[in-house]
Amino acid sequence: MKYTHILFDADETLFSFNAFLGLKTLFAEYGVEFTENDNKAYQAVNAPLWVEYQNGKINARTLQVTRFKAWGERLGVSPEELNEGFLNAMASICEPLPGARSMLLRLKGKASLGIITNGFAALQERRLAHTGLRDCFEHIVISELIGCAKPDPRIFAHTLNLFGNPDKAKVLMVGDTAASDILGANQFGIDSCWLQHPGAVCPETIQPTYTVNSLVELEDLLLGFGY
Repeated sequence: MKYTHILFDADETLFSFNAFLGLKTLFAEYGVEFTENDNKAYQAVNAPLWVEYQNGKINARTLQVTRFKAWGERLGVSPEELNEGFLNAMASICEPLPGARSMLLRLKGKASLGIITNGFAALQERRLAHTGLRDCFEHIVISELIGCAKPDPRIFAHTLNLFGNPDKAKVLMVGDTAASDILGANQFGIDSCWLQHPGAVCPETIQPTYTVNSLVELEDLLLGFGY
C-alpha cells in the first residue's frame, strides 16, 4: 500500500458542519428565529476568532465564549450555556458526508486511520457516537486537548507519535481547509489531499499532493493505490 496511515480532518471533510442550521436549532430553544442577517453578524465575530485560534493567539475556551458573548447579553444567559447548547445541536444534526461511510469501511483494517481536528472535544466525541464511526479510527487528536492547532507541525508530530512514528512517506493527510490541513501537512513533510468544495480556491503558495472534489473521488484515488 502506498500509505500505511491516513489522517483526516473532521468538519466538512468527513462530517457535515451546517453551522447555520445548528445555530437556528440552538436559538429556537430560546424562542428566537435566527435569520441570515443574524448569521452574518455571528460569523463576522466567529470567523476572525478561528483564525486567531489556528494561529495560536487565543485558546479554545476564549473562542467558544467570545463568539456567544453578545447573544448571552441579549438573552440573559451565559455564553458558556449557549456554547454548550450549540455543540449539542451540532452533534444532533451531524451526518457523514456522501461517500464517507463507504470509504472508511473500505479502509478500516487496511490502513491505520486517524482524525486531526481543530474542532472541540465535546462535539467530536458526541458526533462520532452519533454517526457510529468511532471504531474506524485508532486515534482522534483534538487541538483543544493538546494545546496547538493545525497548521502547527506539533499537532502532526503528536499524532504520528501516537501511531508509533511511522515513515512520513507513508502518511497522507486529507482535509478541506487549505490553510490548516494542507499547509500543516506541507510544513510537517507529509503528503496531502485537498477535498475541494465548490467555489473553494487553494492559495498558490499551498500545494496539495492530490486534489479531489468528493469523497467518492477520494475512494477511487485510494483504490488505485491498492486498498
